[in-house]
Amino acid sequence: MAIQPIRIFGDPVLRATAQPVTTFDKELRTLVGDLTETMLDAPGAGLAAPQLGISLRVFTYHVDGVTGHLINPDLSLSEEEQEGPEGCLSLPGLRYDTRRAYGVVARGFNMYGDPVTVEGTQLLARCIQHETDHLDGIVFIDRLDPEQRKAALRAIRETDWGSGPVPVVKVSPHSTFGAAR
Repeated sequence: MAIQPIRIFGDPVLRATAQPVTTFDKELRTLVGDLTETMLDAPGAGLAAPQLGISLRVFTYHVDGVTGHLINPDLSLSEEEQEGPEGCLSLPGLRYDTRRAYGVVARGFNMYGDPVTVEGTQLLARCIQHETDHLDGIVFIDRLDPEQRKAALRAIRETDWGSGPVPVVKVSPHSTFGAAR
């Protein structure tokens, strides 16, 4: 296991839909270890495989002292909503209030192929939704209203890491609660 470089916004891998994991082997366990070490070193609340340049449906999380991972997640979202600050290791230094479901039930697999269910509210729910979005090629600024998104893109251009071309904004396949247009 090793700390890996995190891909920055504008990298095409962050906009691609990740492929489902079909082989639960040593290589996958190494990936989960690398994701976990990199996330904890950053530090972050979550990290998805595409953020390391690997287009697989895998993410790790570390919320309220609990560290875990989920492979091939399938989410059920609560109707109740929350709005709060959100950031991303692929958009360093930027935070914006983002609307998410208040609760989530996430079903998937662990690194050995065993079925698992993760249930959470508030920060854990936000983290799971954020990381699952990464697996669908969605970044959190895609969920912002048009005015906030414009401000975020302007802030990105002003950073030392965001001097490249402005990436395309994608529409999330998950509920955006009417915020994204």
